[in-house]
Amino acid sequence: MTTATPEAEITPDPPEAAEPAAGVHAVPDIVRRRLSSLENWLNPYSWLVTAVITAIAAILRLKDLNSVKGYIFDEVYYPTDAWDLLHHAVEWDEKTNGPAYVVHPPLGKWLIALGEKAFGNHELGWRFPAAIAGTLMILILIRIAYRMFHSIVLAGIAGLLMTLDGFQLVLSRTSLLDIFLGLFVEMTFACLLLDRDHYRRRLLKALEDGYDPTSTYKIPRVTPWWLLAGGVCFGLANGVKWSALFFLPFFGLVVLIWRWQARRSAGIRGPIAAGILGDLGWWVVSIGLSLVFYLATWTGWFVTNDGYFRHYRQANGLSEPPILGALLNLWHYHQEAYKFHSGLTAKHPYQSWPWQWLLLGRPVSFYWNNTGNCGSPSCAREILLLGTPLLWWSFGPALIAVLWFGIARRDWRAPAILIPAIGSMLPWYYYAITDGRTMFSFYLLPGLPFLILAVVYVLGAIMTPAEGVATGKRRTDRQLVGTVVVGAYVVLIALCFAYFYPIFVGQLITYNSWSSRMWLGSRWI
Repeated sequence: MTTATPEAEITPDPPEAAEPAAGVHAVPDIVRRRLSSLENWLNPYSWLVTAVITAIAAILRLKDLNSVKGYIFDEVYYPTDAWDLLHHAVEWDEKTNGPAYVVHPPLGKWLIALGEKAFGNHELGWRFPAAIAGTLMILILIRIAYRMFHSIVLAGIAGLLMTLDGFQLVLSRTSLLDIFLGLFVEMTFACLLLDRDHYRRRLLKALEDGYDPTSTYKIPRVTPWWLLAGGVCFGLANGVKWSALFFLPFFGLVVLIWRWQARRSAGIRGPIAAGILGDLGWWVVSIGLSLVFYLATWTGWFVTNDGYFRHYRQANGLSEPPILGALLNLWHYHQEAYKFHSGLTAKHPYQSWPWQWLLLGRPVSFYWNNTGNCGSPSCAREILLLGTPLLWWSFGPALIAVLWFGIARRDWRAPAILIPAIGSMLPWYYYAITDGRTMFSFYLLPGLPFLILAVVYVLGAIMTPAEGVATGKRRTDRQLVGTVVVGAYVVLIALCFAYFYPIFVGQLITYNSWSSRMWLGSRWI
């Protein structure tokens, strides 16, 4: 299996083009190739690979999920809030017997509450939803990679890399909000990718039905159902954490670029101006849907009189009309929560800056215990939020390589990967420089799928050189060597993951074994 390349898309037309089907207008092969999307998405082998890797991921994330007892790191907040939601529909302060002031939207805690409802208020109950969310991230990434690269091999590698990443594994086994945020951000991108294919298919169908872009300035009308679905997912992402908003301009830019490219491929004159009003109009509708579904995540707060600031205006002598009053009170709540986040500069031993994240400069220790019988006088048991080192140290070079390939090959996939990847990091650089806000490495979790896609893109370029695909030549020695290199890389990642696995899941090991894994010394302690 090979990856699709832009060179393959711009190969000159063959001398004898196939005759169009009856009732279908002739469309030049070069246009048809450029507008065609992945047709064989039901390929059973692709779904077999998806199922096998997802099953492996699920086993790693669910195995001994409740082995570490008690709350881990910020589990002191979210599982208790989730339990309150089940009983009060809002977060509750047991000390005052009244509503609690919290600074994150409720959706992530509602999802944790589902596990507590099913299994009880204990470790399995509050960690199970995170494990499912982490597993779903891997499943969706495999399908995204298959759709982007048209390769079962590369799709499988993408899934394996996330499966074998300690960073994602730890967050999948801990009841924090970030794994749910990452899932909904990834779902948003998946919907946008499906919208790209849908838009191109509709343009191709219009050309086959007789649409002539050279004779009219009107463009075919396309209802972007997947774009609207992406709006729904984006609203849910913000219902977990507001940091999802960082992706809004970057996702918007990706959609606009994809639509401009599609119209240019279809031969539409002035492809940017031709449909810009429609693009922006549908984008506004999608954002409107995001807002509706975001507000829906606050349903518990709306329907009860016990929510914090629920009747702020009334308590302060202001008018509180139905519906509008509740929305104004919620807006005040958001203002106060934003002030809290903006002023959060307290020092923390495991805080880190964005420029440290890809280098694993300061991982977060979620759990530590040095008691137990490990067969040695000194033992250690830790859960360290650490990315699999060899994988994470590949991200920086991979991003640079994707930028080069994007320029050299004019490949749509390069900006599709780079823009969201940058979007996951750039805003945090701004806050780090301007106000020194306290931040942690797990803030990067929503960007992880794009970082892995960058690595997969480069692996695909190594394994399948562009000229081999473009010219239709049989597998060359260079391709064979590239395939061996890619295979060796994946094996090294697997070995690295296995080596660090004990400190990803909190296994009891000797102190010397633990110490040997602290590759960067005090920075990892």
